Amino acid sequence: MNLRTILTFPNPVLRQKAKEISVFDDSLQSLISTMIDTMYDAPGVGLAAPQIGESVQLIVVDISKEDGEEQKSMVMINPTITEKEGKQVDEEGCLSVLDLTASVKRSKKVTVCYQDITGEKQELTTEDRFAVVLQHEIDHLNGILFIDYLSTLKRSLYKKKIKKTLAAKK
Repeated sequence: MNLRTILTFPNPVLRQKAKEISVFDDSLQSLISTMIDTMYDAPGVGLAAPQIGESVQLIVVDISKEDGEEQKSMVMINPTITEKEGKQVDEEGCLSVLDLTASVKRSKKVTVCYQDITGEKQELTTEDRFAVVLQHEIDHLNGILFIDYLSTLKRSLYKKKIKKTLAAKK
């Protein structure tokens, strides 16, 4: 098992727009494998490459249906949301935003165009919780964190808390 450290806010890599992937080779396969191992070890339901310091457009998400079911993951390369429909509010957390969960308003249904591990173009339409996970992970590829959806007050309180925590570690 090859694991990587998950970067946490306020690491600047998390705010960069990730580069598109154009080469589908063994090094990409290795990165995908590492990301899947890291996601499940965390444990998480999604992970974007920038979260482990790789500023490329790659996400992995858990698609297991029930607790106790064998873990199954899905890989999306260069994903973009092409359609959005409806609204929902769901509780979100993030492996890169420590000690915070919050209600976030997102689209209820999304269509995502992406490439699979061989570079073939794919399209997926999904809704509810899985739509939230995809929106959250694709945001990472654009330098957006779920805290950006919070009120200015909640966001500033969280930033103060993190600054205090980081200062205490020094």
